[in-house]
Amino acid sequence: ASVRAVGTNTLRKAKESKSFLKKAEEALGHPIEIISGREEGRLIYVGVAHSVFDAQGRKRLVVDIGGGSTEVIIGKEFDVPAVESHYMGCVSFSKKFFSDGKLTRKNFTKATLAARQELVKTSTTFPKVGWEVALGASGTIKAIQSILVEEGLGSLGITLPALYRLRDAMIDLGEVDALEKLSGLKAERVPVIAGGLAVLIGVFEGLDISEMKVSDMALREGVLY
Repeated sequence: ASVRAVGTNTLRKAKESKSFLKKAEEALGHPIEIISGREEGRLIYVGVAHSVFDAQGRKRLVVDIGGGSTEVIIGKEFDVPAVESHYMGCVSFSKKFFSDGKLTRKNFTKATLAARQELVKTSTTFPKVGWEVALGASGTIKAIQSILVEEGLGSLGITLPALYRLRDAMIDLGEVDALEKLSGLKAERVPVIAGGLAVLIGVFEGLDISEMKVSDMALREGVLY
């Protein structure tokens, strides 16, 4: 069998990654390649480009919110003219801004502003490259789309007003643990979805996105292709 194993943001930042990698490679029986944020973004785009057919060959903005990093990419067909990786994700933002377990407007405002600040450079350069359609990939964005539909807060295709409605619904629930009441949210995502939502709102506001479709494929499929 042909196997390629890659490590992303957690292994890029981990202090003890070498000792972990040695054990992990022995367990897998294959080498693990730690890829850069930009290469991660490129591979995510390749996965998305294969999953969402676009007969018109339009420029596509792709956003992928992971645990510790968010990749923002512009591509056309299978070319990638712009890619940025940002140190913000659903796990890191949940730990930083919602560690007290409280879902307050103040916590959401702080988290969203932090995401906007992280995106300052991209907010300037990406609109100059331009795009015609926005796509989201991976767990956080798929989970948010699922909640919006099942809770009746939005439809297929994420919009900023729908994200605000979800944020307000979370604030009404008040506690991170209470998010298990939301339809369409899997148990393992309950502790990290608030941080992920704040990042996505920051991306929508910072890049002035009107609507985002959701792709079923991302990094794993990009690596396979």
